[in-house]
Order: sequence, then C-alpha cells, then structure tokens
Amino acid sequence: MSDDRSLDAYHALETANKYKKTHSNAGERVDPDLLQQYLKQVLEEGYVVIPDLLSQEQIDLIRSAVEPLLGHRGRNFFEGELTQRIYSVMAKTFALNPMVEHPMILALLDAVLMPSYLLSQLQVINILPGEQQQPLHADDGYVQIPRPRKFVSAATVWAIDDFREENGGTTIIPGSHHWGDKQPGEDDLKRQVSCEMKAGSAVFFLGTLWHGGGANVSDQPRLAATAQYCEGFIRPQENFSLSVPLERAAQCSEDIKRMLGYSIFGPFMGMVDGKHPKRILEPYLKPNLS
Repeated sequence: MSDDRSLDAYHALETANKYKKTHSNAGERVDPDLLQQYLKQVLEEGYVVIPDLLSQEQIDLIRSAVEPLLGHRGRNFFEGELTQRIYSVMAKTFALNPMVEHPMILALLDAVLMPSYLLSQLQVINILPGEQQQPLHADDGYVQIPRPRKFVSAATVWAIDDFREENGGTTIIPGSHHWGDKQPGEDDLKRQVSCEMKAGSAVFFLGTLWHGGGANVSDQPRLAATAQYCEGFIRPQENFSLSVPLERAAQCSEDIKRMLGYSIFGPFMGMVDGKHPKRILEPYLKPNLS
C-alpha cells in the first residue's frame, strides 16, 4: 500500500467502484512528431492552424446536418447581428462529434490541460455578408483569475467553408496569450492576422489568446463550428447536463461522455449523490449483445 499523500495522489484517487477514470488514448493515434510540432507553436504563439483534419465526406455531412438548423441570429454586437448560431448542438445532431473528439485535437488537449477536462461549449457559427468584426476577446476571460496566468481552457474553430480574410476568417493576435491585464491597443491590432485555411481545417488556440471572428466583406456566408474545452475544475460555459438529454448523452462515445461532465475531476468534483455521474445514464445504455 502506498504512503503517498501528495496533492497529485489525492487527485488520482478513485472514489467510484464501478466507473473508473477514463482518459483518451489520442496520443497513440497521431503522428508524435507532428503533435510535438503543433504543440510547440501553440505554446509559443498561442495558436496553430492544422490543415486537412476532416474529409470532404465529413464536411458534407456536417453541412447537410446543420444548414437546416440555421436561422437564429445573434442578439448583440458580440454574438453578431448578422451571424447565425446554433447552440445545444448535440441535442440536435451528432454530426459534429467526430470533430469534437478528433484524435489530434484530443492529443493537444491531453498535452495542455489536466486529465478530466470538459467540453465548455459547442456551436455552429455562420457569419453572413456584411457582418462586422467581432470584438477581440480571450475565451477564458470569464475566469476571474488575474493575468498573466496559465490558461484554463483551449478552443478550436473549424472551417466548414474555406476561411479567407474577406469572408470573416478568425483573427488572432499571436503571442497575446502571454499578456498581463491589458486590452489590445492600436499597435496590437496592427499585428492581428487572419487564420486563412481550407474547409476541413481547424485553428487550435489557448484560452488566454486574444481573437475574434473577422468581418465578412464578401458576398457569401462563412460556415464554421467551434468546440471549446476547459479544465475539470472550471464551470463550462454551456450547461450540457440540461441541454443534452440523458438518452442522447448515453449514445455518445466514452471520450464525449467524459467531456460532457459524466466524469470526476480529482477524487470528488462532479459526483452525483456521492457516486459516479455515469450511473444516471445506465437506464439509457444499450445492452452489450456481443
């Protein structure tokens, strides 16, 4: 029996008898050299554009699933009054699930976040012609911990249409994840770059990086999806326990169940009546007939 009573040992404690902690094995499914290349740029610049993560078939499937759901436009300048958004995506379609749990994305998340990280938000974002640039922001700015500090979240923006500067491709300020408590100034705005990339590509960035949706001065909409993730001790932005019905959560993979919150961070955070939260999915799980 180990006498280790360190904080790391405390976090690693298993408090559930039936459902043990699960972890992604994404690192075993990706090119390790490529992973290290992407990770190096993320830590230095705050972001990396990763090409060709989705096949054309996957892109077409996502488009056909989400386009009929588009309609709602933003209610303010931040959401974008000429920007269509779909929230509670997994309650409506699982078409984005392969994107949420793509092995390269999970491998990067495994490298930059602690085990049992959560999905914080999943949206479809369609920027219509005439939309202005979204105000620059940092995704984990809602976490009231003074900067400079370590990020507590990371995010992806996926191109379903090609991203170009003129159609509203995501803009970022390289290196801004290192900033202290400051707002982007004129000189900073001159350094912002547009993440131009082909459909099926994604930009992965840290939660402290300043970024925003670009202005769409073209005559075509720009369809995208974003999946944001956070540490297991941070409250996700989207309340998936209410927005995704239990029967649909039960149909998801183990990786996504864990990221939706059917998991435990450390020994106790996330429990339900002192037990592992996956127990409440049991009535909805299909029996294993193999």
